[in-house]
Amino acid sequence: MKEGLITKLTGGLYTVVDENKVFHELKARGKFRHTNESPKVGDHVLYDEDFIMEILERKNNLIRPALSNIDQVLLINSCKAPDFSFHLLDRFLLLIEHESITPIILITKTDLMTPSELKELKDKMKYYETYYKVMYISTKTNEDTQEIKELFKDKISVFAGQTGAGKSSLLNLLDVTLDLETNEISKALGRGKHTTRHSQLHDLFGGFVADTPGFSKLEFYDIKEEEVPDCFVDFFELSKHCKYRGCTHLNEPKCAVKTALENNEILESRYINYKLILEEIKNQKPKY
Repeated sequence: MKEGLITKLTGGLYTVVDENKVFHELKARGKFRHTNESPKVGDHVLYDEDFIMEILERKNNLIRPALSNIDQVLLINSCKAPDFSFHLLDRFLLLIEHESITPIILITKTDLMTPSELKELKDKMKYYETYYKVMYISTKTNEDTQEIKELFKDKISVFAGQTGAGKSSLLNLLDVTLDLETNEISKALGRGKHTTRHSQLHDLFGGFVADTPGFSKLEFYDIKEEEVPDCFVDFFELSKHCKYRGCTHLNEPKCAVKTALENNEILESRYINYKLILEEIKNQKPKY
């Protein structure tokens, strides 16, 4: 048997690429009908001439979107039109961290901000740079995008972010030959609604990018209330200094997170968003 990566699923037919970049169209072995796990895009699999025989161990397994083994999420946020939102940023980061995927924050449309506005945003974003890679880009100024292109190499990436943040424009800037892929991805990502009928990974700069709406639906039904503190990486690091194990950072005494907040070592907006999200998850009704 050979090993390959599933890059596409259409009507029960899987496209698998091998180490030589040769594509094979295969069906899944019948045994998967009797198990809870079927092959999905992003899976590393073993296959023969006709069938996918075995799914290799996954490092993550997403339900929405239906993908596996994602290495990173390129989280697109615009400076303006739509306005930058720290609340949206923190919501996206929670979803991505919950799936144990690396977020990379790309801030677009920097040309729409005045120098003073951009400086203020960058000053606040320095807090996030302690934990995440943060990059700024304008698709209008034809600036060098080599650093962004290098992000894709040997990775499976997903785009996510607010509608209208400039995902398709960024892809156009990266590679003008991406017309087909850009159109497909922009349909899936730019309108908040998935209009394609299949999942697919597109070859891009030595890696793959998923044609999927990513984490466009900011729902927390898969996240438990007690998981939230650990998904805020900065709070998780501080929690070892909290007096109580399992501290929620709300009302407990001698809480390291609240102490850091009082000492202006945590962004106030970050803590406010944490409380809002925690309350939302606490009050949400189960989805069946």
